[in-house]
Order: sequence, then C-alpha cells, then structure tokens
Amino acid sequence: MGEERGLVGRSENQPDMTTQSTTTNPIDADSAAPDGRLVCGMLTRRGLLISVVLGALFVLLFRQWFSYQFKMSWENKEDWGHALVIPFISGYLLWLSRKMIAKTPVHVFWPAVVPFLVGIFSYIYNLFFISNPMLQGFSMVLSLGSMVLLCTGPGMMRYAFLPIVYLLLMVTISESIMLQVTFSLQLMASQGSWLMLSLIGEPTGWFSVDLVGNQLNILSGSGELHPLNVAEACSGMRMVVAFYALAGAVALLGCTQWWQRISLILLAGPVAILMNMVRVTVLGLLTLFDPELASGDAHTIIGTILLVPSLGLFMGVVWVLNRIIGTSGKEQPA
Repeated sequence: MGEERGLVGRSENQPDMTTQSTTTNPIDADSAAPDGRLVCGMLTRRGLLISVVLGALFVLLFRQWFSYQFKMSWENKEDWGHALVIPFISGYLLWLSRKMIAKTPVHVFWPAVVPFLVGIFSYIYNLFFISNPMLQGFSMVLSLGSMVLLCTGPGMMRYAFLPIVYLLLMVTISESIMLQVTFSLQLMASQGSWLMLSLIGEPTGWFSVDLVGNQLNILSGSGELHPLNVAEACSGMRMVVAFYALAGAVALLGCTQWWQRISLILLAGPVAILMNMVRVTVLGLLTLFDPELASGDAHTIIGTILLVPSLGLFMGVVWVLNRIIGTSGKEQPA
C-alpha cells in the first residue's frame, strides 16, 4: 500500500511527462537553448508573424530601389528581364530546405548588427549622395543577409546563405561599368563571328567578310555590301550577366557538390562569349536575306532563342558531372 501511495502521490503532484510529450510540439513552443538564449521554431505562428513584420519593414525601407529595379527590368526585358525571375528562384531554394528550416531553432545573433547597420548606411549614402542603383542593390542584399543572421542565428544561415547571395544577380550593373567591359567583349564577339562567317562564306563563295574595328562588312556574291555593327547588334556584357544567372540557377538546383557548382559558374563566361559570337554570326547571315532582320524585334527574338541551346549545354554539363560522381562513387570489386 505504501508503494501504491507513493505512486499515487507522484501522479498527483507531478505532471504526466508521457501525456505532456504527446500534446506539446517542441517546434511550436518557445524553449531555452543550452546557453540560456530564447529560441523558437522558424515556421511557428510566432516565427512567421515576426518574419512577415520584418519583411514588410524591409521592403518599406528599400522600396525606392525595389521600384527602380522592377521598372528597369520590365522596360528593358531584352537586357535585364532575367532579374525578374531571380527572387522566385531564391524562394524556391528556400522551399527545398523547408523541412530543415522547420527543425532549426532560431535565436538573436548580435554580432550581425554591425554588417546590418553598414548595409543600411551604405544604402542611404548611395541613395541620397551619389545615387548609384547598383551599390544600392548590393547594400540591400548585405542588409538582408545580415538581418536574417541577426534574427535567426548562424544555424539558419546554412540554408539561407546561397539563396540570399543569388539575389546579387538581379542587381543591374551601372552604365559606366557596362561601357568599359562591354567594349572588350564586343571586340571578342566581332573577331569570333568574323572567323565563323569566313569559314562559312569563303569556301562556298557565297559571300566574303571583312572586319574593321567592331564592324563586319559582309559582301555578297552579287557585290552588295551589308555592314553589321556589332555594338548595335548585341551587348556582350548583358549576355554574360544573363548567363551567370542561368549558370547559378542550374548549379544550385542541379548540383550537390561544391566543385560541380564552381565548374558551372566558371563555364558561364566562356559559354556566354561563345553564344554571343554565334548570335552575331546568325545576324550576319540574316543580313544577306534581309538587313531588317538584324535589328528590332528580330534581334531580340534571336537572343532569346539562343538561351535554349545554352540551357541545354549547361544541363548536359550537369549530367556529365553527375555521371562522374556516380562512376567514382561505385565500390570497386575486391
């Protein structure tokens, strides 16, 4: 009886741990970390509410840059249209990690206050003093990453770091930088397309081509001259930016190893330059039929169509890299 009374006494004075463990979701409840910090689940009602409030305040703070960026990308789709897709890809990357995010406790990481304030002050300076949208965008990404680190801790940044860094590819590049870098890329495109056109036209006698600076002079067999200015035909730098965005998306979504991702990123520049040469070559061939096809809507359509084989090329590289891992990962027979 004494033993029974002891059992009854414990059941009356102490909570039933079995019942409590089945009725309480540890992810939905706030708890204390081993060092005493208050933590909570990211996908709890409280965590989602805090995220919505902070997100609204963040958009309000950077609303002028967001407005500029959307207008720039929408009005110049042929150059910066890819920037409209970047945030959705970043969001999809976070969605893929949603289960791990739900299991990761969050807490305030105070050292992140320093880069957070640096990002805000940099944005304000570039907004009111020098008016540089590119630096405003970089400041926005720095502030966003620092805010996530500040409010969630280093554990959560394991899943948020790459999606946040990927947002850098949606920032439009300043025109001064575009002019400096684009000129050298256009010279490369003109020289490469001159070589391709020569290999097509000279052996067949269909046409001949001469290169003067960045202008291709295509002389048809009938003696008609068709000049093609590469600077007007396509902008190499904009194509490079678009290809880096494409390579980054394929690397993050299609590869799991760091060396695979780095390989794809390194290939983005050469592939962009090669496809730019192909683009100019196609435009040069079209001028033999109708010079109007090398300008206006036709020029934009050709640039868009060439993104399709480029995507196929990257996917082929991903397949090869995955095959290399699969082959090397097989156990060798004893």
